[in-house]
Amino acid sequence: MKIYLLSLGAGVLVGVIYSVLNVRSPAPPLVALVGLLGILVGEQIIPVSKQVLSGSSFLGACRDAKCASHLFGMLPGRHLDAAATTEHIEERAP
Repeated sequence: MKIYLLSLGAGVLVGVIYSVLNVRSPAPPLVALVGLLGILVGEQIIPVSKQVLSGSSFLGACRDAKCASHLFGMLPGRHLDAAATTEHIEERAP
């Protein structure tokens, strides 16, 4: 139940921001995509910040937090490499 209330609260907050910016829902596609990008980047701020504060470089922190795979998902052609690796590992299993 808590997750639903948090989701509702986030939705209300976004609605208030849309109202302040005078953007009506549904937002134009470019505005919506920029907003989604902001959400994805925002999800990475805390893990990357923790890594940087512990002494890692920014690029190292991004790599350790797996930012690229989170932000971009499975890139075209990469699913073939992942499937081949999985098959190779399964062949080795006793």
